[in-house]
Amino acid sequence: MILGSSCTRNCGFCSVKSERPAKVDTNEPENVAEAAAEMGLKYIVITSVTRDDLPDGGADQFAKTINAVRKKMSRVKIEVLTPDFQGDIQSLKTVLEAGPDVFNHNIETVKRLYPVVRPAADYERSLFILRQSKEIAPDIFTKSGLMLGLGENNDEVMEVLRDLRKVACDFVTIGQYLRPTKKNLPVVEYVLPEVFEDLRIKALDMGFKYATSGPLVRSSMNAEEMYERV
Repeated sequence: MILGSSCTRNCGFCSVKSERPAKVDTNEPENVAEAAAEMGLKYIVITSVTRDDLPDGGADQFAKTINAVRKKMSRVKIEVLTPDFQGDIQSLKTVLEAGPDVFNHNIETVKRLYPVVRPAADYERSLFILRQSKEIAPDIFTKSGLMLGLGENNDEVMEVLRDLRKVACDFVTIGQYLRPTKKNLPVVEYVLPEVFEDLRIKALDMGFKYATSGPLVRSSMNAEEMYERV
């Protein structure tokens, strides 16, 4: 995770500190590359807190980190999991022009629950970012994920999956929301494993290149496997 440990937003499901972030660490891209090389990683996921305080939302730091990792490890596969950059196309282009193998932006939940789960985000804006990423860089796989158990219903989940396919999203992950602290939103429902499996099958039938769905699935879980399968 780059760009510090403090987020400018305050999502109901997340336990990351919401406060004024620190200055951007100019040495961070090289430090990430060095750490990845020392661990001998073949697949790296680069993500960040949301940095609405920065003019580009942190896009330049994403690009620099991608470039630093590529320079250090030419054969490594790179996935980025980004915020929405407040819908700024130039910021999105900055990240995509650095050439990640997978561009991931999580939709997180159904449209109705956004005001509670992601009050500073926008459902349509997240879809817009995914749509534009595919139009700008059609050769880069796009990916998104959502959590269940926040009070959504099955029709709403299916609507999310259809919306993701409308913007040509390639990969989808579906997992169970687990409350990280007592300050976060409570779990409304623990969804049965067979429901997750049914959604996985339906997602594949819709045309997703790969779908993984289960109680313990997380956005970056088995990310390398997902990429290699496709």
